[in-house]
Amino acid sequence: MTPRRDPERVLAECEELRFRASGPGGQHKNKVETAVRLLHRPTGLMAQSTRHRSLSQNRAAALERLLERLQVLDTPIKQRRASRPTRGSVKRRLEGKRRRSETKSGRRGLGDG
Repeated sequence: MTPRRDPERVLAECEELRFRASGPGGQHKNKVETAVRLLHRPTGLMAQSTRHRSLSQNRAAALERLLERLQVLDTPIKQRRASRPTRGSVKRRLEGKRRRSETKSGRRGLGDG
């Protein structure tokens, strides 16, 4: 398991962009730049939050989303182990092919050729 990143350190590595959010929230939300977009420079990941009317709440929400994405990025990809089909599955597959072959061979004409 990978260790969780320190939120303060991640925030220091980010470029913070503030902008106006539109939508429900009243005049305060529509005329004050409280929406936050965080761009993590080392990875290029971006997270934003426009849900709250408060800049600090939006910053915390965007940071939380960014930390989740970084956690996914840090998780190692599990290597696939090569495996073989079981005897039973091979037997079933071959039996199905044999049945199909018999069905098709029954369609051929006997002396038309």
